[in-house]
Amino acid sequence: MKKSILKSLDKASKCIHVGGHPDKETGAIMPPIYQTTTYVQSSPGVHSGYEYTRSHNPTRTRLEECLAALENGKYALVTASGISSAMLVMHALPAGSTILCGDDVYGGTYRLFTTVFHELHKIVFVDTTDTKELASKIKEHKPSLLWIETPTNPLLKITDIKKVVTLAKQSKVKTLVDNTFMSPYFQNPLNLGADIVLHSMTKYINGHSDVVGGALILNDTTLYKKLWKLQNSLGPCQSPFDSWLVLRGIKTLSIRMEAHQKNALKISKWLESHPQIEKVLYPGLKSHPQHSIAKKQMSGTGGMITFFLKGNLNTSKKFLQKVNLFSLAESLGGVESLIEHPAIMTHASIPKETRLQLGIKDNLIRLSVGIENVDDLIQDLAQALNSVK
Repeated sequence: MKKSILKSLDKASKCIHVGGHPDKETGAIMPPIYQTTTYVQSSPGVHSGYEYTRSHNPTRTRLEECLAALENGKYALVTASGISSAMLVMHALPAGSTILCGDDVYGGTYRLFTTVFHELHKIVFVDTTDTKELASKIKEHKPSLLWIETPTNPLLKITDIKKVVTLAKQSKVKTLVDNTFMSPYFQNPLNLGADIVLHSMTKYINGHSDVVGGALILNDTTLYKKLWKLQNSLGPCQSPFDSWLVLRGIKTLSIRMEAHQKNALKISKWLESHPQIEKVLYPGLKSHPQHSIAKKQMSGTGGMITFFLKGNLNTSKKFLQKVNLFSLAESLGGVESLIEHPAIMTHASIPKETRLQLGIKDNLIRLSVGIENVDDLIQDLAQALNSVK
């Protein structure tokens, strides 16, 4: 299929066709896995674009083409994990750079910044939803990079990407948006002016809880070449087989995201009316503090819900032990529903004092709503809540 035709396609069609063209040699409808380490050269240094799989691989190339198309970017790099993608970005910055990072981020990002890169760079955490505070921090610290998660993990705070990017550009600050929670299907930060989009492909992009992977998508040629050089030198490339699995997962991204969202909206409304629930945070609810921003910059509100039980840590533990259909596990974005306790699990690396300041309390529960029958999911939550009355 011609590239001009691919560009005009809807996202649902891009998910299936970009990078998914039939094999030229055999006509196979599913792309082959190029499970090879090296490639024969016709003459020293003369090859067809592939020398060694750490550097490039045809299966990985297909995945990168698909991701770039979905995020409306020129370039994509896929890596062995979301954290390794973050690592490449941090290494690409000049030593001694200042990074302004959202105060409510994935625990692994917080751990990477505070236990590894704190010696190379200065990391300053800030509430990126507060543009006045952000403007003050930019003026004070003169950062090289603004790191945003939106929605945040686990409090689902929404940053106005366009407004914040405009603010950053005025001071010549680059902006990275971790778009993991929304996937390229529901949000496209490059369209709003961001410089880099990061994904943990482990989550919604793959969608089946069987691959760990990361991705960076961008338009800047110079920065892309620098990131690729670092990837080639440091080695955190994604394997051919994992790339193939993610390509397969992306084919159903559109219908999965619609199903996640439909279920999450119904469950969040049900939770909001439940007498044992103190508070529900979901971008699709009018009660969400940044609901209007979510509607403006997102085409959907995703499958993640955070809520607060009435009770304490023991109440939370008892509730989590009683669910059946929701699996008590870390991660998110798979077709199966997951439930977890951020303070003990995904965000345990964040000091308790910091967690409490952010609002990550012992009665906070995070749901990754899957695509099962929504009434079955509600029934499971209902019986678990009844057990902790």
